[in-house]
Amino acid sequence: MTPPERLSFRHRVVAGDTPGAADVLARVSGLSKGVVKDAMRKGAVHVGRAGRTPNRLRRETATVRPGDVLEIHYDAALLALVPPEARLVRDAVRWSAWDKPAGLLTQGTPFGDHATLLRQAEKALGRPALPVHRLDREVSGLVLVAHDERAAAALSALFREGRVVKRYRAEVLGDVAFALGREGVVETPLDGKNARTLWRVVSHDAERGATTLDVTIETGRQHQIRRHLESIGHPVLGDPRYGAGNKNRDGMRLAAVFLAFAEPFTGETVELSRA
Repeated sequence: MTPPERLSFRHRVVAGDTPGAADVLARVSGLSKGVVKDAMRKGAVHVGRAGRTPNRLRRETATVRPGDVLEIHYDAALLALVPPEARLVRDAVRWSAWDKPAGLLTQGTPFGDHATLLRQAEKALGRPALPVHRLDREVSGLVLVAHDERAAAALSALFREGRVVKRYRAEVLGDVAFALGREGVVETPLDGKNARTLWRVVSHDAERGATTLDVTIETGRQHQIRRHLESIGHPVLGDPRYGAGNKNRDGMRLAAVFLAFAEPFTGETVELSRA
């Protein structure tokens, strides 16, 4: 029988259930055991035990006991993804910096984490990988990953408090210099909050009808660059959500190219540039 495209199923283990987690989920969900094992490997199966937060259950041979709560969140399209590989830029032991390609998620969802930067970092370095900040799936560029709870908290605070310099390179529709000048600032509030984006023209390609911008953001609102550039009439090329007439066969032309901050444990000035 062909499995459904997407489902979520929750089951509390009872006496009489077989001990194998994959066997239990296959029986109660209607999915084949092979499909369940693939979902386990890719982070779509979770187990909750008394007094503990549910965790991803990856081992195909994992066993369960009465009272455990098993969950499977199955999305056929997501589990079929073959993710592009991120490139390690710097390993600072407690944190690392990566060049995330477009098409790679930063972090997972209940439906899996195999197609994410965090999972790739965890497997490559053999350490826990914790989120600090994120880039949209369509955006490429520099992302920090923490490897312990204190590092995650300290680095996240830097971003939250605006103590990280963040620069981006964007290709946008139109001749920005002709319309607006060589540089400018967008301060339109987003979602009821202050937002500030600074841009500077790098070059203009008349044949393509596109302008390349250096962009710096002083706040971190959702889709801030994409929304602000669309609001001034120059949406990012290839942006699937914001703008009109800006389709691009090479995907969305937005990349995080520079990060700078004071390392929270050593005080060192860290500057990271995309090669």
